[in-house]
Amino acid sequence: MRTPDPDPDERGDGGRRDPLSAFEPSRPAEAGNPAWLTDVELAEARRRLPMLYVEALPVRTDGVGQVTEVGILLRATPLGEITRTIVSGRIRYGETVRDALFRHLENDLGPMAFPALPPQPAPFTVAEYFPIPGVSAFHDDRQHAVSLAFVVPVTGTCEPRQDALEVTWMTPAEAASDALASEMEGGRGTLIRLGLASVGALR
Repeated sequence: MRTPDPDPDERGDGGRRDPLSAFEPSRPAEAGNPAWLTDVELAEARRRLPMLYVEALPVRTDGVGQVTEVGILLRATPLGEITRTIVSGRIRYGETVRDALFRHLENDLGPMAFPALPPQPAPFTVAEYFPIPGVSAFHDDRQHAVSLAFVVPVTGTCEPRQDALEVTWMTPAEAASDALASEMEGGRGTLIRLGLASVGALR
């Protein structure tokens, strides 16, 4: 799992989205959000605390609410690798889960995606990522992360921004395939299958 860190608005520098990476320069907390951690502080927090994330599986539905397509992101890592992933990111201090979901969906899919978020979104599962492989189905070699995962219908036009290169729309069967799972880090193929099963999209 290479889960993105907070977007540039948290830094206040107007730059691109900050992927979960040790390769970005440190910035003082005063530069933006006062709850912002420098790279050193973040690394120290990761050694001591679980980090809280939201993850979203964007879908398109038909007139009766059945999932017809699943949006999978193509993303470039700081090392130049190309991977498949889903919308994800950390929750800010003082931010509601709903607001975090909306922010990361807009960051990755663009402002015209129009996600259909209920007033009180409920996750289909809680994914626990551990730095030691085999503890759970999910793995992140840099941290212990707890992720609230959601299936989110989108009704507008999706235009990826920042480090998301494109959105590939797949059928539920394609999204749940072993071929796609092999292209995803950290066990997210399992997460996609759980999400599709939770809305009755796997047969």
